[in-house]
Parts: sequence; structure tokens; C-alpha cells
Amino acid sequence: MRMYDLIQKKRDGGVLSDTEINWFIENYVKGEIPDYQVAALCMAIYFRGMTIEETTALTFAVRDSGERLDFSEIHGLRVDKHSTGGVGDKTSLVVAPIVASLGVKVAKMSGRGLGHTGGTIDKLEAIPGFKTDIPVEKFKKIVNEVGIAIVGQNASLAPADKLLYALRDVTATVDSLPLIVSSIMGKKLAADDDCIVLDVKTGSGSFMKTLEKSRELAQTMVEIGKRAGKRMRALITDMGRPLGYAIGNSLEVIEAIHTLQGNGPDDLTELCIALAANILNLAEKGDYKTCENMAKQAIVDGTALKTFADMVAAQGGDPNWIYEPENFPKAKYSYTVTAKESGYITSVDTESYGVASLLLGAGRNTKEDVIDPAAGIYLIAKTGEAVEVGDPIAILYSEKKDNFKAAEERLLKATVIEKTKPEPQPLILDIVE
Repeated sequence: MRMYDLIQKKRDGGVLSDTEINWFIENYVKGEIPDYQVAALCMAIYFRGMTIEETTALTFAVRDSGERLDFSEIHGLRVDKHSTGGVGDKTSLVVAPIVASLGVKVAKMSGRGLGHTGGTIDKLEAIPGFKTDIPVEKFKKIVNEVGIAIVGQNASLAPADKLLYALRDVTATVDSLPLIVSSIMGKKLAADDDCIVLDVKTGSGSFMKTLEKSRELAQTMVEIGKRAGKRMRALITDMGRPLGYAIGNSLEVIEAIHTLQGNGPDDLTELCIALAANILNLAEKGDYKTCENMAKQAIVDGTALKTFADMVAAQGGDPNWIYEPENFPKAKYSYTVTAKESGYITSVDTESYGVASLLLGAGRNTKEDVIDPAAGIYLIAKTGEAVEVGDPIAILYSEKKDNFKAAEERLLKATVIEKTKPEPQPLILDIVE
């Protein structure tokens, strides 16, 4: 079997067999297939797509490319939540502590930033001392004792995805449905969770730009999860605007902490409560309304915040940072972007907002780039709000003044200001069972 033949077959619209897919993944992990051939196959998949059978085979091959975790030592039902990626999406930092504080175990493995989107692990590493690379046995011990642990993908878990993840990020093949599905579900199914709730983004800041495509992605992931014996549910949520006001790593951690304190932005709070309620409902903690009230109460009584702080302490960080988020290091420089015309912000290109944050140092342009945890954007005005010429619409943060000009140009070009106030749009657009 030759990689050349697989590339040619998929390039020409053919269907890869389970045997061919398994061979490709196995030999790529062994280092016997070079990146340039894998990049070519990813591009062919990007343009030609895959059948549900191909996507299932690719997902299971990624899952089986390394260690399969055994969480049987973790007491109680195990759940996970995953977002397909967005801008300002720090929901895991809020949802997971809420759920864990209510007695459902969260043994979560998360990824780094991909393309214009931020990554949960990059955000958590903005907390000084926080370790995202810990031994599996310690990971399980923390979950049993605290109820939650969030770590990065270790080298032995779905190594094929780690290789593909980094390659896709720099070859413009991120937003391919089969590659997104196999990446997300390959990791999720390698971990030993009982229930998985997916937050599938749609709109300008997501990898799936239309509701139709997002629904297809959600249905595919739910179907593959069910084929693997998991309880599955997906929420399709709007990413036509950033979530919350903070875009960046430490900025988003701070906003997540404020949300756990009951002072978060309305949109972020709404989505986090909905995700937590759906997880609790899937875990059979009660009907949806009961679970929603439980999630809200966990914020009000402070148990969710305490659970987050306990997790930070267990993973090497200082919990005082969680109770005093104003202590997070600030970027060396800041710059205020102002409106160039008067009216209402009617829409934004959310992906460009993410790219602007990346230009400030909050993300990666290449696999080797080092993230600046304090870099990013704090929005002053969002979609639907009125602005006058000269009003601040965002504050940019970076360690380099030279980064501001390109980021400002990107942000202003992505912000549409018109005279008519836009109709408010719902945040949660659909649920796929």
C-alpha cells in the first residue's frame, strides 16, 4: 500500500476503505509517512469530504492510535463537554467546575488553540504554576478527590490527532468536517467518559459558517459517539459574535472567574448554564429545569468557584489567583480602538476578531510560536450596541507596540456600523440528540 495511491484516490473523489484509513494512521504515527504527504491527503479530504463510514473509520483509527484510557477507578458517572472552537469561548472554565461541584465527575482532556480560535489548555496555562501535563494516575486521583481535572492531551493518547492537529493548523485544512470530527471524537472516545455534550459553533467565528453545516457536524459527531456506546447531545450555538468581552488567554480566565462569581457577561452566563444543565440532564440528575436551577445555584452559593480553585491547587497553581483575578499579569502595552463612524454595530466578522488577537500574540502562526498569555482584546462595544465617532470599541493588549496597527486594521475592517439597530439574535439555535 502506498500513500500516493490514497492521496490520488481521495483527490479523485474515491472512498477510502477501513483498511486504507487504518494503514495511513498507523504508519503516520510510526513516522513512516512524511508531513507533506499527509498535508496533501488532508487537502484532498478538505475538498472531497468523506462518507459517514469513512469518517467513523478515521475517528476510530485516531482513537486507537495510542493508549485507551480506563477511568473505571473514578467513582461515579464521568462526563465531558467539548466546543468545536470559537472566539472568546471560555465555557469549559465555567461549565466544568459547575458540573463537578454538583457531584458529576469531569475527567477532561482539552486542546490548544487552533487557527483563529483559542484553546482551553493555553488559557489554563496562563494561571501561574498550573500544570496541564500530569501523570494519568494523578489525574484520576484529582478527579476522585476534587471532582474535576483538566489536562492536555498526553503523547500516548490519540497521538495521530496530535500530529494532525498541528499540521492542519498551518496548512489551511482546519475547517474540514471529517477532520474536525475525527479530531474531536477521536480524543473524546479514547478517554473513558460516559456522557459527552458538544457545543457546536456556527457563524463567522466558527469552522462551520452556516447553520446547515453546523447541524451536519453535530449530527455526525452525535452519531459516531452513539456508535461507540456514549450518551450524546449537541447544542448548536451562535459564533456570529465573540462570546463575552474577553479574547485572549489570561483575559478569558479572568472573565471565566467573574462568571463563576456571578458577575459574568449575559451571553457567556446564559450559554454556560445551558451547557451545564444539559450535561446534568444527560447524567440523569433531573429534568432540564431542575438541572438548570442546580447550575445557577452552584454559582450563587460559590461552590462552583471553590471547585475551580480546588482544581487549580491540585494541579499546581495558586488558588488565590482564582479568588483575586486582578493579580494576573498585565500586558506591557495597551491601545484603544475607537469607532470611525456613528451608528449601531450590526455585525462583526468574528474570525477576524480572533485573527486580530492572534496578531497581538495570543495565538500561533506556526507550530513553534510561543503564546503571550496577557495578549488579547477586551471589547467595549458589541453587536447591537450604539457608538459615536471616537467612542472606544475595544482595548488591545500586547508586549509589542508594533502589533497594534495590524490588529486595529483587522478589527475595524471586521466591524460593521450602520444607522439601523439590528434585531437581537438567539444564542442557542438548535439541539441535536
